[in-house]
Amino acid sequence: MDRKLYQELLSWRKNDNGKVALMIEGARRIGKSYLVEQFAKQEYRSYILIDFSQISTAMRNVFDHYLHDLDSFFLYLQTLTGITLYERESLIIFDEVQFYPKAREAVKSLVADGRYDYIETGSLVSIKKNTKGILIPSEERQLKMYPMDFEEFLWALGDRVTMPFIKDCYEHCRPLGPVHRKVMDLFRQYLIIGGMPQAIQTFVQTRDFMKVDRVKRDILYLYRNDIQNYADEMVEKVTSIWDSLPGQLQKHEKKFKLAAMQAGARFRAYEKAFFWLKEADVVNLCYSATEPSIGLNMKQENSTLKVYMADTGLLISHAFSENQIMGDALYQKLLLDKLEVNEGMFVENIVAQMLRAAGHQLFFFSNYDKQVASENMEIDFLIAKSKITSRHNIIPIEVKSGKKYTLTSIHKFQTKFGQQTTTPIVLHAQDVRQENGMLYLPLYMACLL
Repeated sequence: MDRKLYQELLSWRKNDNGKVALMIEGARRIGKSYLVEQFAKQEYRSYILIDFSQISTAMRNVFDHYLHDLDSFFLYLQTLTGITLYERESLIIFDEVQFYPKAREAVKSLVADGRYDYIETGSLVSIKKNTKGILIPSEERQLKMYPMDFEEFLWALGDRVTMPFIKDCYEHCRPLGPVHRKVMDLFRQYLIIGGMPQAIQTFVQTRDFMKVDRVKRDILYLYRNDIQNYADEMVEKVTSIWDSLPGQLQKHEKKFKLAAMQAGARFRAYEKAFFWLKEADVVNLCYSATEPSIGLNMKQENSTLKVYMADTGLLISHAFSENQIMGDALYQKLLLDKLEVNEGMFVENIVAQMLRAAGHQLFFFSNYDKQVASENMEIDFLIAKSKITSRHNIIPIEVKSGKKYTLTSIHKFQTKFGQQTTTPIVLHAQDVRQENGMLYLPLYMACLL
């Protein structure tokens, strides 16, 4: 499973030369440990991996008693593992470091020592419970890991030629022609399977959607256990949000409605629960922006948000109980675009997933006025241009899952905010075209924006 993050690890090894440690953060089962160990095997003379989720008593004693004496610390480390460390040629990996925060705090002195390189991996590491009472080292650089993107999915299928062709068509605003249908078929497979490495690996090996579904349900079960074990006093609220996600996303207007869970519920009472899910990297939060101006985060309205699942494949399994799945029937209907549900929820979710993996914070625009119909509009996503100019800096994006759709909101939006926005983009299931001041792109190009 080749990952783009590998190139960032290579750059870190070459350019930083041990002056900073890496912390790779991401959801459980996203491939952090696998990636780092592959990197260690291929780029270092030797490595030691310490998994703090199942650390031995002897190894814990080494960390408890010898971090103040690094010569002894490294000696015991090599003795217990049977692995020889070589100065500037060895990597030490702190896997699942959230289970032993003192190791994370020790990174400061370990990096200053300079003998070896260090990579940490962790889930839920930013939550206060896991960092309380320790000093987060300034010598730590954080890298965020996301589910595998569409290009990485194609790589797993052995396809290295399709995405370069897509990129060329995107850059020259040229239709893919007869290739488009093939790419949409591949994209629908990606949407159904999702980006969790184990699910993709199972699909590559078996081509069996039911086996893929079982893998995804195992991951969902793991996430639910994490909520029960780590959400503490928020467990009830976090669970209620988590369970309601498919129902919330199935609505035409996908803003999260707390009233659907509890009458009279207020955002302030649930704010920490949303934050918990965000920091666990199992959801992507999309905030309402009051206007499309540069610095969208300064126009952010925290109490109005949409909540997408971080992986669309997991959302599909989360949305349907096992009793609703009869053999491969549900997956075949999804593949053929014949499912009798609001498929827009899955399509909008995967666009959010792709935009997030491409480095964008997620914002949308929504306005409702009982008196003035021209003020009623909702834009799915707003992103900033890569190069800032004096005006026209925000790109409005509409996501359309069906073949027939209207663009009433985006026309109203352009009329009201034309000076602040640039060419609107419509992401749809059809090929590239430009028409009436709009750029129409196939859904799979969302990762290139």
